[in-house]
Amino acid sequence: MGQTALAGNSGTSSTPPPAPAYHEWSFPEGLEELLSAPPVDPSVQQLHGWNPKDCSENIEVKEDGLSFERRPVAQSTDGARGKRGYSRGLHAWEIGWPPEQRGTHAVVGVATALAPLQADCYSALLGSNGESWGWDIGRGRLYHQSKGTGAPRYPTGLGDERLEVPERLLVVLDMEEGTLGYAIGSTYLGPAFRGLKGRTLYPAVSAVWGQCQVRIRYLGERRAEPHSLLHLSRLCVRDILGEARLDEVSALPLPSAMKRYLLYQ
Repeated sequence: MGQTALAGNSGTSSTPPPAPAYHEWSFPEGLEELLSAPPVDPSVQQLHGWNPKDCSENIEVKEDGLSFERRPVAQSTDGARGKRGYSRGLHAWEIGWPPEQRGTHAVVGVATALAPLQADCYSALLGSNGESWGWDIGRGRLYHQSKGTGAPRYPTGLGDERLEVPERLLVVLDMEEGTLGYAIGSTYLGPAFRGLKGRTLYPAVSAVWGQCQVRIRYLGERRAEPHSLLHLSRLCVRDILGEARLDEVSALPLPSAMKRYLLYQ
């Protein structure tokens, strides 16, 4: 949230107001491991990018598939779906959407292959029926089978305040648990939707701002399967060190191969 400074004769400034409090959630199982892994190869990211054949006619998907631009068409809401649908495993992807390009309805979430991707009005298209689920990142509301009336707030615990969502946010789809949630930075905001098991869901957004550009970056997948003792030991060491001390691995009295393993290199 923004900080406010109050000027006075004393020349001192007030303490910045505290950020709104919301419920703190731990990461879903496997998410920390997924985010600690090496970056996904660009060629793989493209396989999980926006689908130029599965979007509104008012949207132009860029050549690499990792971003799109909405044409400035009045009284239209336009959406795009990703190329890959997910029915199992834990998946995460980053959405990049500049705050000044969001307008009145900027919705981020998932959709089945049957969800509509264009409407002749300005609306929260994603989440407007039973085939999609979305978070309006400007209004702070969740939509599923909703026309907007009485839509629940997200994240919980903010009261009447809204979370100022930065340009980049993380979408977390856990098809093993059947949940969809979001994260900002290292903070997981909790499950937004439940009951998603048994479906095939695609990354999706819907937009109303003319010439807005929305990026997607696939971060990877984690399947629910047993891990080796070596892998579990790596997770234990990384957890003890913490994110801020991982650079100390290079100084540990360990073989170079083990240091690289600990750092996912």
